Amino acid sequence: MEHLKRKSREALHPSPESDRGFTLVEMLIAMTVGLVLLGAMYGVFTLHNKTFGTQEQIAEMQQNARATMDLMIREVRMAGYNPAEISFDGTTYNVSQLQVRADLDGDGTITGQENVIYKHNSVSEQITRNIGSGDQPLLENAQAFTFDYLDSSGNSTTTSADIRQIRITITARTANPDPNYAAYGGYRRYTLTSIVSPRNLGL
Repeated sequence: MEHLKRKSREALHPSPESDRGFTLVEMLIAMTVGLVLLGAMYGVFTLHNKTFGTQEQIAEMQQNARATMDLMIREVRMAGYNPAEISFDGTTYNVSQLQVRADLDGDGTITGQENVIYKHNSVSEQITRNIGSGDQPLLENAQAFTFDYLDSSGNSTTTSADIRQIRITITARTANPDPNYAAYGGYRRYTLTSIVSPRNLGL
């Protein structure tokens, strides 16, 4: 019984030692450890954030280049479509622009997006598309855009009437340089090449 009373008194009146908090040294050690852990976490976060940003730019570059190539392929494949049997060239040999003509609505006239012109502006690094309303940006950060005209044997030709295929090459770059990438001034690059055979040329 006396033992229980003593414990009850101790609980109501704890000894001075039980009120002792952290010492200054203990606080300093805890803060130092915390700062070290915080610094390590910040370093990991920064590295992850930079890597994510770079990967995001690469994915955007590839997606934009593919979308541009897909559009070109669809339109080039229709070159020479001529249900009204009027007189026009589906594509004309030209080293500075890629022009595609097709009578898509079959009304016997070539207007609007039936006459598409693709160009590359090396200064602004853009591929533009013109359907009669001026050059409109199609692909930003385009370092190169080349096209080769091929005949039925797959050889290069400069004669419009002999064109049966077009080899299209697009080289895109990321919008911003990567400081950890030494080549090409820090810009990641992506090149796509497709050989397109318009269904209606030579018919």
